[in-house]
Amino acid sequence: MSTAPEADQRRLLDVQALDTRTAQLAHKRRSLPVLVDLAALRERLAGAARDVVVARTLVSDLRREVAKAEADVEQVRVRAARDRARLDAGAGSPRDLEALQHELESLARRQGVLEEVELEVMERLEAAEEAMGAAARLRDELVAREGALAEQAEAALSEIDRDAATVAGERETAVEGLDAGLVTLYERIRAQSGGLGAAALRGTRCEGCRLELNPIDLARIRSAAPDEVVRCEECGRILVRIPAPGGPAA
Repeated sequence: MSTAPEADQRRLLDVQALDTRTAQLAHKRRSLPVLVDLAALRERLAGAARDVVVARTLVSDLRREVAKAEADVEQVRVRAARDRARLDAGAGSPRDLEALQHELESLARRQGVLEEVELEVMERLEAAEEAMGAAARLRDELVAREGALAEQAEAALSEIDRDAATVAGERETAVEGLDAGLVTLYERIRAQSGGLGAAALRGTRCEGCRLELNPIDLARIRSAAPDEVVRCEECGRILVRIPAPGGPAA
């Protein structure tokens, strides 16, 4: 059975309160709503950035299609102009001139088909460019919102970190001079018990596990010497006996 000065045991509750506050600040830091919002926004931003890349790729491909369609139409126009010039000049035999006439008719039909293809691709390009512009505007809007949220998050985290640093300083002061064995036991129990290594015993209840002690355990604790370190039989935490108002320690 370990012992430690009664005053040190009482001070241990101050240390526990500061450790609890540190854990609360750490949880608050991890679960800040602005961090949740920022993570969701960044996920949207990543998707928007991918959409911009996809849109740019489509626009680039369609611009190449338009260039090819224009080149195909121009090639037919050049050939038709050359044939028209030869036909107008009347150069060649009647059979040759008739063949030129048939070729001009064929080229006119071919040009009509190619111009329809060119128009269709140009319409697709126009729609793709509009979509690319919309995607880029959304991405830029999300980038601006991300910057604003990041500033909010940084401010909130800085405030929590300042509070945590203050608590850490207070904890150093609170633990200074405490019985080394008591502190070692407390740290071991705290690591095993979810961060709570010591709890007050008020009346018949352990404030660590929130359970009422049975009469036998309560009698044992009440008969223990003031410097004896007692523990809860239910949760194993160090029990710091707190005197009832106007009376002796529990």
